[in-house]
Amino acid sequence: MAEGVTTTQAGLGEDLTANDSSSEEEQDCEFEDAVDRVNNLTEMDLPTAIAEAIEGLDLFLNCRFAQAKSLMQPWKDHSPYHALGYGTILFMQAMMTFEKEDIKQAVVNLKSALSVCNRYRRRESWLESLSRSQRKAQVNQLTEVEIHSELCYAECLLQRACLTFVEDESLINFVKGAFKIKSCHSCYKQCLYILENRTWEDPTLKVHFESGVRLGVGAFNVMISLLPGKILKLLEFVGFSGNKLYGLSQLQLGADLDSLRAPLCSLYLIGYHTVVLYILGLGDGDLELADRILQPCLRKYPQGALFLFFAGRMAEVRGDVPAAIMKFEESIVAQSEWRQFHHLCYWELMWCHAFLADWLMAASYAERLFNDSKWSKACYMYQRAAFLVMCEDQTEDSRQKLLTLFRQVPVLKQRIAGKSLPIEKFAVDKSARYEEHKSLVLPGYELIYVWNGFTILGRRRELVEPVLTRVEATLQHLHREKDSTPLYHDGWCLATVLKGVCLKYLDQPTEAEGCFQEVVKCAPQIQSDQYLPPYACAELGFLYLQQSRLQEAKHHLEKVLTQYRGYRLESRLHFRVQAALSAVTVAMARADTPAAAPREADVRRT
Repeated sequence: MAEGVTTTQAGLGEDLTANDSSSEEEQDCEFEDAVDRVNNLTEMDLPTAIAEAIEGLDLFLNCRFAQAKSLMQPWKDHSPYHALGYGTILFMQAMMTFEKEDIKQAVVNLKSALSVCNRYRRRESWLESLSRSQRKAQVNQLTEVEIHSELCYAECLLQRACLTFVEDESLINFVKGAFKIKSCHSCYKQCLYILENRTWEDPTLKVHFESGVRLGVGAFNVMISLLPGKILKLLEFVGFSGNKLYGLSQLQLGADLDSLRAPLCSLYLIGYHTVVLYILGLGDGDLELADRILQPCLRKYPQGALFLFFAGRMAEVRGDVPAAIMKFEESIVAQSEWRQFHHLCYWELMWCHAFLADWLMAASYAERLFNDSKWSKACYMYQRAAFLVMCEDQTEDSRQKLLTLFRQVPVLKQRIAGKSLPIEKFAVDKSARYEEHKSLVLPGYELIYVWNGFTILGRRRELVEPVLTRVEATLQHLHREKDSTPLYHDGWCLATVLKGVCLKYLDQPTEAEGCFQEVVKCAPQIQSDQYLPPYACAELGFLYLQQSRLQEAKHHLEKVLTQYRGYRLESRLHFRVQAALSAVTVAMARADTPAAAPREADVRRT
């Protein structure tokens, strides 16, 4: 069992309440002294509160958002579960809209929810926490209301921390958010200790508590395990660590329980296997497991926009793009109360049409996102322009329109905590190049590549072959026009990387390897796209891992981390390299494990 959230010994029982670690957040909450501790809910008992929270979650997942909010609102100042439910709905709305007013409203209500939860938590003195030998006894002295309030407090605190990162773009707010997450981490550690050491009297209340602990502990472990190595070392220094397999097992345990938070565990698992691993990993999600979890959810919530979205995502990552488009459109039709849900589907529809080389439709969805979504106007504008560049037979008018679009990208760039988003910096660089040279090399396929979309295209040969045909035609054109092509080596290397990726998915590994090696050798001649050599080096590592050439894979993956610095989209690549190195480590361990020794009973029989 990993340290950090998974640890149930060192540090977990040092203070049963996490109050010391949450001092910064407590400044936001009005709570009573220890002598004023409330032992039970006077206006609504705990089982009824949990039952109504389940009903509210069902309403929410069935896209009846206003009804869910109305159900939670009357008791939000008296019941931790109602406070959590009401705050969660506003949190979801704020994270989808990014509207200042929605964020402010969510922050106010989550602060109130933290205060409500805090009233029912156990407030112990520092002297009590010194008696370590009494920890188990102290756990059994906690009431059911107190332990469930601790769990609700942890969930509210995590949402409050997430909002800290978006409500203010200052660096100090990022520091505050980090402290809140650490406090939340401590709360979940305590909840895990309570789960494992308490003598439970009511199995029903236990199962609802357990599902929440499995959700929090599992999510923390999985999220932390995905981070690049240098960030992991820093987090381990301050007490965080993540074990991916343990985290996934905790989420699976939570999903299998008949409990309040089981659907949330299911959503997390489905999202991990169908989204996260295709953006930050190697595109190797367990689709059979995800589908097995998804199908009962679709039966229970047939008009649930989120589950319809994941059904579309499931079809997409399997390469069935037409079926994916149909599911995303169903998700849009399923509800119109929160139109921000539609943006998730617009994003996926944009990529689906790009996979089909339907560049005009892809551009239209990018334009719709630019008009409706507040995430990154610069990114949406660049995507729209890049997809339009892919359209052939352009006129002078269309080229002038493209120039106008590209010129808007730098103006739309935003800064968070004093820094620009890496993908926006990439878009600004490419837009400046188009403005200077009036051309870009395969910008639509380049975007698919940097967003790791070839892990989806590679599922179907009929999707990859047209890409290879156009890439090879572009390479021939570049070769013919070499003397008059600005930044020739940059364009040639990009097209060669794309060719190598296509060949890899068309089962031509030797030819793919040659493409990647050529790009690595060409590094000194590249003038602008410095990201291409490290990406090509990483592709060699991924290719060798696929072929079980583990030492070569490890060498090239570690080379990416040690020999390349300061290029565009560096962090994005490091996530993928971290995932590949983890896979190499596991494969090496399996290769070094000798065959199992015969059991003594078998030897005797022989």
